[in-house]
Amino acid sequence: MTLRPDLAIIAANVAKGTRVLDVGCGDGQLMAALRDERGVDARGLEIDPHNVADAMARGLSVMQGDADRDLADYPDASFDYAILSQTLQTAIRPHVVLDHLLRIGAQAFVSFPNFAHWRVRASLLWGGRMPVTTLLPMEWYETPNIHHLTIDDFRAYVAKRGITVVDAWFLSGGRRTSAAAANFRAEHAVFQLRRAGSTDLTTA
Repeated sequence: MTLRPDLAIIAANVAKGTRVLDVGCGDGQLMAALRDERGVDARGLEIDPHNVADAMARGLSVMQGDADRDLADYPDASFDYAILSQTLQTAIRPHVVLDHLLRIGAQAFVSFPNFAHWRVRASLLWGGRMPVTTLLPMEWYETPNIHHLTIDDFRAYVAKRGITVVDAWFLSGGRRTSAAAANFRAEHAVFQLRRAGSTDLTTA
């Protein structure tokens, strides 16, 4: 199974045998990889009923639900990791969703498209229109993305909230790029986070 680049990074950095909640898990590709390759106890939350059915057909434990409403029902520290991949920008209250991720999991993985990538900037500057790119593929009137953010926005947010960045990966064209000038050069980012004082899990 070939995972999307950000999902492959997450899969490689989840410790073996841990408990994982994948929020916005889609059809369960990441969960299946974690179960089969890392021996992970993976659970999922997904809003699309067709994706839920596909994930369950893989033998995965997935509930239909909305991250904006249903994360509050999960107990504190019930998972080792909570994952939110390419979903943060679609949340109505992304800051609340992030708070829940770090309440539910000892650590969190968050990935999102970078709205400050140079192609996005060029589209706005020279075309004067909202960009359509590989990672932002829909026109403005169709997109589920309602909170566009940049890498620097996210860095500033976690610093303000006292959230520890365990690691970060910056990707362009599906390949890792340098952290230097990542806000300009990277198409999307993956952050591994934990609250101060929370468990420092060892990657197996």
